[in-house]
Amino acid sequence: MIGVGDIDGLTAADVVHQRLSTMPAHATVGEVRAFFAASTSHHVALLTDGERYVGSIDAGTIRDDVDDVAPASEFAAPGPRVGPGTPAAGARDAALAQESLRVAVVDDAGALVGIVAITSTGDAFCGT
Repeated sequence: MIGVGDIDGLTAADVVHQRLSTMPAHATVGEVRAFFAASTSHHVALLTDGERYVGSIDAGTIRDDVDDVAPASEFAAPGPRVGPGTPAAGARDAALAQESLRVAVVDDAGALVGIVAITSTGDAFCGT
């Protein structure tokens, strides 16, 4: 893993998680709940339409009273996000500002490049 202080000269693209899990933009709330339930390492659901980034849903965002068949996209936020050329320090700071310790990396065309994820201890980038 790359340490959060070992990033001189690196960009967001250099510190994205090597394994990326996405969900289709048409996913339901029930499918997103199942995604979060499948692994304690799932902190953010990334919704995409093909390669296009639609938005993110943090674990715990969807209220318990929302029906499982509701479209998950209604709960997806388009940000925060950073570009792949963003200095790694800026991507780190953006991720650290989120409760999930995650930030989407999206290119100028709107394609999802990856996700910058910080460990729960705050000392390294997950999946690097």
